[in-house]
Amino acid sequence: MVYQAFFRSVFAGMDPETAHERAFAAIRASGPVTRRVIKTPSTPRSVMGVQFPHAFGLAAGFDKNARAVPGLLALGFGHVEVGTVTARAQPGNPRPRLVRLVEDQAVVNRMGFNNDGAAVVASRLHRLRGTRRGRDAVIGVNIGKTKAVPPEDAVADYVESARLLAPFASYLVVNVSSPNTPGLRDLQAVDELRPLLTAVKQVSDGPGGGPRVPLVVKIAPDLADDDVDTVADLALELGLDGISATNTTIERPDSLRSDRSVVDAAGPGGLSGPVLRERALEVLIRLRARTGGEVALIGVGGVTTPDDVRDRMAAGADLVQAYTGFIYGGPGWPARMARAAG
Repeated sequence: MVYQAFFRSVFAGMDPETAHERAFAAIRASGPVTRRVIKTPSTPRSVMGVQFPHAFGLAAGFDKNARAVPGLLALGFGHVEVGTVTARAQPGNPRPRLVRLVEDQAVVNRMGFNNDGAAVVASRLHRLRGTRRGRDAVIGVNIGKTKAVPPEDAVADYVESARLLAPFASYLVVNVSSPNTPGLRDLQAVDELRPLLTAVKQVSDGPGGGPRVPLVVKIAPDLADDDVDTVADLALELGLDGISATNTTIERPDSLRSDRSVVDAAGPGGLSGPVLRERALEVLIRLRARTGGEVALIGVGGVTTPDDVRDRMAAGADLVQAYTGFIYGGPGWPARMARAAG
């Protein structure tokens, strides 16, 4: 395919983050002039009370600052999840912080929630919502903890982001599962997670007569099965709208095809790509059985092919998302995946 040849000749030899920045700039520039390229009929879906053009969307991480939403939707994504956004702007971890494992079509990232901060992103979304293309766009907003904020202040930090961003979000995602902010995954423990989700839900429920915004929690694939069950039970208890399963993994399984020296040299961070497929699907199936369809499920992690989309939906996903497959699949990939989503 043309894109694969271009990837091998141009992007493969380029620093991954530089390649991302250049591709991102091209997509962002195309937004004001590009019409949606997907040609096949799609099936609208009502999920969490939100009308989605179809079930397939872009996971958080690609557009951290809500700068390229129109261009991404034009490529065929039915929705775009922006972020992760933190209450305070932060530069993220030092470079290099993005590594490809090409043999596995995988990526190791330790970006560290680099973003412009909730106030700036909220202002940007406010302007976007004032345009014709932005008014009806389905935009999820993924929020996380500011690195400099101590654990005892994490709830207030998330609440501040939710307060600023919820008015412009189609749905809100609480990210407690990235491995790249110290201590963040500790918030998945139910004793930590309950007060956090309760506080953010008070904002997303629209106090003072504002519109209610659906609330989702995103979990890691590295949770033990019993902990997955506990999160599912908590989501039901609190009346959450959805669970996103799953984020990246800190594991480096033996099934990786890349030479172990290459894997070791990639360093710490979250691993994404097809290697996540099996565990992410297991977690999705477990969540569906535990929640009985009372909570919407977003299937993400290891989604690379149209068959992956169909498998997630057959397993009970209401929506399917991906990101790493976009890196290796190119600009025609979202439309192919969207067709599989119906």
